[in-house]
Amino acid sequence: MKRAWIALAILLTVLAGTLCHSFYIERFTGNLIQLLELAESRAEAGEWDLAERLSQTAHEKWDKKDGYLHVLLRHSDTDQIYMGFYEVEEFLQRQEDGEYSAANAKLIAQLELLSEAEQLSLKNLF
Repeated sequence: MKRAWIALAILLTVLAGTLCHSFYIERFTGNLIQLLELAESRAEAGEWDLAERLSQTAHEKWDKKDGYLHVLLRHSDTDQIYMGFYEVEEFLQRQEDGEYSAANAKLIAQLELLSEAEQLSLKNLF
């Protein structure tokens, strides 16, 4: 009987960790998406410097969590998001409106997909 309680405790600990991770990733990517959407609106208004600073802030927030993200997420996903940040920042520096908007939309979609993939749902279990 003692083994069953230990196994149950381990199972509940793993479940709690998974739920905390899912909640954290959803909140974290949501904050990054908000910054990127705000940057998009500033670029559309012609405020390229502010748009660049907002995108850099999002990139810095991503960088600060690099260790956590590389341990718990697929490297291919994190690498694509890194490349997306660099692409967005390059188009911002050149003030290329159409290319920037497309790259920013792609980066936002990648962050949304990452968040969705980390959620505990039937879709992700099967």
